[in-house]
Amino acid sequence: MKHDLLDKMQMDRRALIKAGGAAGLAALLGNRPSWGAGETPIKIGLVDPITSTFAALGHSEIKGALFAEAEINKAGGVMGRPLQVLVEDSAGNPGTAVDKASRLLSQNKVDFLMGTVNSAASLAVSQFANRHDKLFMCTGGHVDSLTGKECKTTTFRTCSTTWMLTAGDFETLFKKFGKKWYFLTTDYAFGQSEQADYTTQLKKAGGSVVGSALVPVGATDFSSYLIDVKAKAPQVLCLLLAGNDQVNCMKQIAQFGINKDIAVAGALFELEQAQALPEAARYGWWTMEWYWNQPKTPHVADFVKRFTAANKGEYPTARVWFGYATTHAIRLAVEQAKSTETAKVVKAMEGLVLPPEIALQPGKVFYRPQDHQLMLGMFPGHVIQTGKYPDLFSVSEIVPGEKIALPPSETGCMLPHA
Repeated sequence: MKHDLLDKMQMDRRALIKAGGAAGLAALLGNRPSWGAGETPIKIGLVDPITSTFAALGHSEIKGALFAEAEINKAGGVMGRPLQVLVEDSAGNPGTAVDKASRLLSQNKVDFLMGTVNSAASLAVSQFANRHDKLFMCTGGHVDSLTGKECKTTTFRTCSTTWMLTAGDFETLFKKFGKKWYFLTTDYAFGQSEQADYTTQLKKAGGSVVGSALVPVGATDFSSYLIDVKAKAPQVLCLLLAGNDQVNCMKQIAQFGINKDIAVAGALFELEQAQALPEAARYGWWTMEWYWNQPKTPHVADFVKRFTAANKGEYPTARVWFGYATTHAIRLAVEQAKSTETAKVVKAMEGLVLPPEIALQPGKVFYRPQDHQLMLGMFPGHVIQTGKYPDLFSVSEIVPGEKIALPPSETGCMLPHA
């Protein structure tokens, strides 16, 4: 199933490139209205991984953004102008992400930037966008510092912080499985931030770290790490990997039989990863950032129905929602500002509340003015081993973002406010 998803992603990418820009998006989604020749489009430059270990996640964010673009244009565009989402491949690399953002600004003259999955790429594009006075909406890079000590006036983030991810399920993991933890962590900003946040919470609760290892991005053989895990015999193996790396490691953990004796858990888990795992490797307790099955939440079932109809039965994931909600957030801010000027749109984004049909979760979902971080809910729960797609995860509760996010005074963000 993983290979099918990646093949489809490559096919969609070729369709985008072959058809060229806006026409490529029409080929993927259809129903694109015709606009008068004099109507200049409002352009969003989307930089996301189409290739690399993060490819499946980037593919989903792109799908969500393109679905929102089609929806917005069908309803008349933004301020009577067509919306155009232009996609570039970051390849999960910070330097490439900045190069592509630069191309979108200089050649395509985009009004706004959005995207990124890899946290290092998120930080790099945030700095680039700020230097060029362009709004950057981070869809999927979680490192705390992006809306913390390295926050920028022009940067907003839709996905959660690593603190929110870890706080979303720490108490459950600690009480359910024990206080002796081992960390297996991806060796870049995202994983390091997750481990630091879990460690802070673990030590405060009286737990201990019995071992840890940093794993390079793109690793394929985890046996040496897993041998050490067995030797240290923790109560919890906290797996803080990303993308395909997490999929490959979970397969090898199952082969070693470690998940039979040790609780495997962690922060972020994605429906894309659950799809890519064989049944024997589906296990563990994790945090989702959004989930399609919310029977008590208005508008969600209708959104799922519309998305699956437009995407050949593919269900929306949290990454899809990131792309969808972010594109609509830009629309809402532009309409409120009655302008595409960066300063005016930034002001409109500060405190922007996503309406229920865009938030697609209970509670108030808004971009906090003090640090530009979206206060979204966390969906902790566990993988359903024998589940059939798309029923692969059981959500135990939906935790409001405001309840677990660090208060603005503790994030390290110092934004200038008039």
